Order: sequence, then C-alpha cells, then structure tokens
Amino acid sequence: MKIESLIKELPFINQYKRYGKISRVVGLMIESRGPECSIGDLCYIHIGSNNKRKIYAEVVGFREEKVLLMPYSNINDISPGSVVESTGKPLEVRVGDGLIGSVLDSLGLPLDGTTLPKGLINVPTDQSPPNPMLRPPIRDPIDIGVKMIDSLLTVGKGQRVGIFAGSGVGKSTLMGMIARNTTADINVIALIGERGREVREFIENDLGSEGLRNSIIIVSTSDQPALMRVKAAYTATAIAEFFRDKGKNVMFMMDSVTRIAMAQREIGLAIGEPPTTKGYTPSVFAILPRLLERTGTSELGSITAFYTVLVDGDDMNEPIADTVRGILDGHYILDRNLANKGQYPAINVIKSISRVMNQIVSEEHRRNAEKLRDLLTTYMNAEDLINIGAYKRGSSKEIDEAIRYYPKIISFLKQATHENISKRDSINDLQRLVEMGE
Repeated sequence: MKIESLIKELPFINQYKRYGKISRVVGLMIESRGPECSIGDLCYIHIGSNNKRKIYAEVVGFREEKVLLMPYSNINDISPGSVVESTGKPLEVRVGDGLIGSVLDSLGLPLDGTTLPKGLINVPTDQSPPNPMLRPPIRDPIDIGVKMIDSLLTVGKGQRVGIFAGSGVGKSTLMGMIARNTTADINVIALIGERGREVREFIENDLGSEGLRNSIIIVSTSDQPALMRVKAAYTATAIAEFFRDKGKNVMFMMDSVTRIAMAQREIGLAIGEPPTTKGYTPSVFAILPRLLERTGTSELGSITAFYTVLVDGDDMNEPIADTVRGILDGHYILDRNLANKGQYPAINVIKSISRVMNQIVSEEHRRNAEKLRDLLTTYMNAEDLINIGAYKRGSSKEIDEAIRYYPKIISFLKQATHENISKRDSINDLQRLVEMGE
C-alpha cells in the first residue's frame, strides 16, 4: 500500500532543481537573483573551483525581487555569480541521547571537529511554543542545590527565571553551580557571544567534569556572524525540547539573552529595519517572547530555564532587561555591591522574586521566607543610620530584631562555589534561623 501511494504522487513531484546567483554583497548581507525560497529557508552558496565547497546561509528577507541571505560563516570566498541552492526547508539539527556530554556549535556539530554519534534524529530548530491550554500548571519544586534559591526564591519544574547582572558579578559561576547541583535529568547550556577564552574556562572550572557528564553545551563565540549567535539559541532550545518530549525534566541555561538581542539587531539593521528603542529593531522584541515561551512545561515533560541578562551599567530598566523581565516567571538580581562585600551568590533577595514560589511550597516554608525577607529589608532600610551610629538601640523593636538577626542572615546567604546543599537542608536551616529569636 505504501508503494502504491508513492507511485500516485510521482506525477506531482517537481523534477527540476532551481538555483540562484549572487548579485551583490554589502557588509554581511548577500543579495541573489533566485532561487525560489521562503523566509527562514536554509541555502547553500557554492564557492571555489567547480563549486565543490559551500557556505550555509539563511533567507532573511526579500528586496525588489532579490533574495536577501545572511551567512553562517565568513563570506571572503563569495564572488559575483556564485551559485545559490535552496534546501526548501529551515535549518535542522540531529539530536539524541548520544549528544550528552558533548560541546556543539550553532549547527549542532561537535565543536572539537569529531563526527556525530549514530542513532540521532533530525529536528527543526525553529518551533512554535506549546499551546497555553495544554501546559500543565507548575506544581512541584525542583532542587537547585543553591541554598539561597531553594529557601527564599524556590523554583518549580518548568519555571523560567532571569538572572540579571552587570559584567563580572558571577552569572557564569552561578550557572555552573546550578548545573552541578540540580536534580534535573539533563542540562542543556547555551553560551552565546562569549569570549573564546571563557568557553573552556566555564567547562573546566565552573561546570567541571561532574557537570559535563550530564550536560549538552551549545557554543557560539563573539567572533562568529550574527546569524550563528541567534541560531545557537534556537538550536539549544530545540535540543531541550527534544528531551522534554521524551518525558524528562530538563535544566536549560542560556548566557546571555542580551547578546542574542544584539545579534538580531545586527541582522535587522542589515536588512533595512528601522532602529527603535536604544537602537534595537522591532524584530528583536518580536523574537524574544517567541524564543523564551518555548521552554516551560508541556504535557510530556518540563524545561526549567535560567536566562542571563547582561545589563549595561547595572541599569535593570534598560529595554532588553525590561522586556525579558515581563516575559519570565521570576528574576534574580545580582548586586555588584554584595559581590564587593564578599557575599556569594550575590543575589539581592529583596529585589528578586520567584512568581510561582507561593504555589509550590508549604505554608510554614512561605512564612519563614517572608520573615527573613522582612528582617533583611528592615535592616537595609536602616543600614545608613546604623553604620554612622545615629540609631539608638530601643528606638524600634523591629530594627533591634533585624540587627540581632543580621549576622546570622548573611552567614546563611553565603555558599561556597563548590558546596552542594540539598533543598531539604536549606529549608531546615531557614527554619532554625527564623526560630533563633522566637
């Protein structure tokens, strides 16, 4: 029956292969006459003698009956008249259990030049987010292994959280801690726009061999073309979705969303989009919700996601930070002042929030967390008076209590980089701390 159905389709098969030719190259934008294609299609630009080599490119727009292409690699070898071949479909990557422990590029290929293992299947990198009516609510907490997060900013399976910080405040180190300590089934980590030096440092120092054994890392360094940096985010998300659809609980981390936005701005400006807020093009604010909404819960499994946002000048209200904060289910603010005081992780508990915490923790846990936050807020509001000696003990019962608790709170919030504290121990330590003065 299958053969008969294929025979019936033969008269409708297009037996011609259509090609195009390069007509102009301006910066990173390539114009060609033809081939027949659609937005997002993957194309090959044949170069060299006898067209034996090819460059990957993607259709990003059309202008006056010309096809606009953006390359995945450098364009030094492209010449007028180079042949363009359309694959007729978007980029696909090969995914499977054999990738666990690997470091891949934006195209899903091993970064060390080795070959892919057998038994993988093709999946498209650009997919639609799950239907909101088919997303199960977040009900269960997940063990992160970071005391401050598990006790005061509890994360649920399928929650999406933003980590906001300026440069050098500890985002990558915190991601390494989460990857090593979490109880998730698998980690998928995207390093986008990183310095080449930092990639291996993150893998060896922050992640370690223990974390790498259960992880897949997708890397696109800052020297690569803008399209490669954007595609790294799509490839990493597609890999995480594959394992979620197999029923696994995936821990997904992306560093950083800001560099994706900058890469998309490059693409948008190249194809003629008008710059808007702070020079970002409209397409930047269009792709962010589409990309970030792909993670989370589904009927089959969950993707718990952490997205880092690099804020310019520690400005938490700059356009990308503000947009991402409105999309995600919580945000952690890394404070440079806390880092300078030697507190690590340098998460500002007062300014951070987990939007699903109250739904997934016990009433006692919630009360204890609120008590600690209230004590910390009270102390921080009166800190200047306390430091200059203007506050007299006995003036305020609340401030006196906060002063008594403060050294213990700071000790509780600190955690060594390679220290793994279970969620149960974190909650018990929180309870003992709150009960200290009762």
